[in-house]
Amino acid sequence: MELYNTLSRKKEAFPAPEEQQKIRLFVCGPTVYDYAHIGHARTYIFFDFFVKYLRSQGYEVTYLQNVTDLDDKIIARAAERSIKPEALAKEFSRAYLEDMQALGVDAVSRYAPATDFISQIVAQVERLIDKGFAYKIGGDGWYFDISKDEDYGKLSGRTVAQAEDGVSRIDDAGAKRNKGDFCLWKFSKPGEPVWKTAIGDGRPGWHIEDTAISEYYFGPQYDIHGGGLDLKFPHHEAELAQQESASGLKPFVRFWMHTGFLTVKGQKMSKSLGNFITIRDFLKKYPPEVLHWIALANHYRSPVDFSDELALQAAAALENLSNRYLELREEDRKEEKRKDQGTLSVWKEKFDAALSDDLNTPVALATMFDVIKDKDLSAKEKRVLLDSFSQTLGLDMVRKNEELPPFIVEKLAQYNECRANKQFMQSDGLWKELEDLGYEVRDTENGSHLVKKMF
Repeated sequence: MELYNTLSRKKEAFPAPEEQQKIRLFVCGPTVYDYAHIGHARTYIFFDFFVKYLRSQGYEVTYLQNVTDLDDKIIARAAERSIKPEALAKEFSRAYLEDMQALGVDAVSRYAPATDFISQIVAQVERLIDKGFAYKIGGDGWYFDISKDEDYGKLSGRTVAQAEDGVSRIDDAGAKRNKGDFCLWKFSKPGEPVWKTAIGDGRPGWHIEDTAISEYYFGPQYDIHGGGLDLKFPHHEAELAQQESASGLKPFVRFWMHTGFLTVKGQKMSKSLGNFITIRDFLKKYPPEVLHWIALANHYRSPVDFSDELALQAAAALENLSNRYLELREEDRKEEKRKDQGTLSVWKEKFDAALSDDLNTPVALATMFDVIKDKDLSAKEKRVLLDSFSQTLGLDMVRKNEELPPFIVEKLAQYNECRANKQFMQSDGLWKELEDLGYEVRDTENGSHLVKKMF
């Protein structure tokens, strides 16, 4: 398998499980001041698929995700609602986990809230101070001096002089040595959460929490760091700089992986722009499979411009694939037994080749449709392949093949009887009743059957 490494800007060979079985993956988690939106979901759905795929290939993956449960946005939102920041963070941490459960995103090994790692954060800041990478701004906090890191900018391709727009969250201090310097430890203001420490009474900076957490679980170096493309600079650039400076070891991470933007009318979906669609609102209109399809039908590094039309196209593709699968099941029941034509391995190789090429899920999905068109395969052989491929991609091919309620079965039987007797007015009436109940009647040469509509 080859994966694109943001750091080297090229595809690189990924070790096979017999070469390196244990894989450590860290993905930046949510800042819990509001509900997660579908832009976040795209990233988490992809890495959920990626981890499950690696595990299916024989890797032992530890998937770690942080939760930023304290920062400026949480403090500000809590003040608006006249509640404590920790209460707000707990509310939206719980909501985030509920959203992930609703989406079927469950591959994470451990969630790590930042405020559970204050001692590790302080210890890392102290090392940076001792090594001369950090300086103090009175009344403000401790900052990382990016000019002291000769490799700063190697992830994003920016130099120290180009880091003018590196200001983020609590980094906007007038007394900084360089505009791109970022906060490691913020001295707390009255009324804000505070920890009394040897480096001052305060709270963590945004970037330092991730490296303190990952170092605690993985050590100073590990295999894969993932997140949305918007985090590459300054967040991931800052992580890389502070961890390599603190430990003196390189590389901090072997592979950096970034998912592309999910935009709305060409603009990045974000809470600050107010153009975001929460996962909860999305799931009121569409099943979770639709969002999975959108995430997988586009290469993970490519941008996706979301619209209701795109969602409807995804739903139609899912309907098509699922309905065809159901038809294959019916065909399999009536089909004469055939010998294996020997083409299953060929299709498996094509499918595996797509995913081995930097996780090319669009080609993998297209392979499923190509399998259906292959006239040399029996219905059973096609179902075997579709079952295997859909399981790998995390798509539920039998979602709509659940046992039908008895009264629906009875109506279907009446419909088939009316058609057989050429009582078309009666059959049309039953067809309409079944449609209104949420079922689509599929008439094939092998008989009529039902599928549950998506929405």
